[in-house]
Amino acid sequence: MLPEVRGWLRRRTSSAADWPVRDLLAAKGATTVSVVLPARDERETVGEIVGILRRELDGLLDEVVVIDSRSQDDTARVAARAGARVHAQDEILPHLRPLDGKGEALWKSLAVTRGDVVVFADADIRHFRASLVGGVLGPLLADPTLAYVKGCYDRPLDGVPNGGGRVTELVARPLINLHWPELAGFVQPLAGEYAGRRSVLERVPFLTGYGVELGLLIDVLDLAGLDAFAQVDLGSREHRPQSTEALGAMSGQIMLAAWSRLRRQGKIQTWHEPSCLLAQFRRGLTGLDVTCRDVTIAERPPMLTLPDRLPARAY
Repeated sequence: MLPEVRGWLRRRTSSAADWPVRDLLAAKGATTVSVVLPARDERETVGEIVGILRRELDGLLDEVVVIDSRSQDDTARVAARAGARVHAQDEILPHLRPLDGKGEALWKSLAVTRGDVVVFADADIRHFRASLVGGVLGPLLADPTLAYVKGCYDRPLDGVPNGGGRVTELVARPLINLHWPELAGFVQPLAGEYAGRRSVLERVPFLTGYGVELGLLIDVLDLAGLDAFAQVDLGSREHRPQSTEALGAMSGQIMLAAWSRLRRQGKIQTWHEPSCLLAQFRRGLTGLDVTCRDVTIAERPPMLTLPDRLPARAY
């Protein structure tokens, strides 16, 4: 690890316990805060999460917004009943061709929220705690030099304390250490709980799909430098596990995200376009069955560059 990264790790890593709600309320001042939950078929968890945020962080959050990403269940109704403002992903900036994936939902949320600080959190978290949001918000309220705060945590799976996070350990972390060693101090680079200043988030592009978190880390590093980052230890986090096949598709999108940034930064020379079809195999009744998944990712431009963005609603 680079010496400057070791120094950053000591200086810029805190714990959720360092940011009690009473201190956050005192530090908030005139800063407005939006929480965004991208959600697709998350009726089992989204209502509880919204309810906890509204009860336990009352006075700290100016809006809780759920971006419904083409849910087939009643995620939108459950979220609205719990007190969130809900937007259908494809109804935001409807003049643009709709794209797929998590990154699209996060990018579009910037058009319908107004907070000076925007906190993103996943909507499938089990045993949700308000500190998962308050923790990443704390450093931004306390230190105006910070631009972007990432959460980190243990990822329990099937009784193993750190059995989760397989894509991080097998794909994202090796890529980061190889090509962006300044980011090697992030414990959970793909964490879904993070916060940024709107002034920064609106100046960087957003990759669609599961490439969004890696793309944001790299692009904010280019824009603001390592010392504008911080991370907060949030303890433990548990969410619905995905199948190996789904993790394979996620890995493909993260590799494509890395490819796009390596090319943009002139770190590689390319003589071909990578294939975006991922062949996966499963044994069936009559032998091996093959499924081809499209892992294509796209990119949305910095929100500030849109001349005709929607005006955000008042709180």
